[in-house]
Amino acid sequence: MVTKPPYYAVIFTSIRTDADHGYAEMAQQMENLAQQQEGFLGLESAREAIGITVSYWESLDAIAQWKQNTDHLIAQQKGIKEWYKNYKVRICFVEREYDFNK
Repeated sequence: MVTKPPYYAVIFTSIRTDADHGYAEMAQQMENLAQQQEGFLGLESAREAIGITVSYWESLDAIAQWKQNTDHLIAQQKGIKEWYKNYKVRICFVEREYDFNK
């Protein structure tokens, strides 16, 4: 991700069900689709015992548009029916950031 604050972060944490039922393929499709969405800035994800995906957006409007994307709505419904025991979404405003690189 190459951007400077301020921007928004959507933090999606989840605990999966045991079965895949096409989850990996859909997750890749949603990442590819999000990259095409206006206002999308980047994404980081880790999927182990707890899944954590953080996507970055220019505005709250861009986040709302992504939430209403038709293919994303289908993925959300499949997630509720098949893939997740539970999940939580947090939307945050990022005012500053810093990092360390060796």
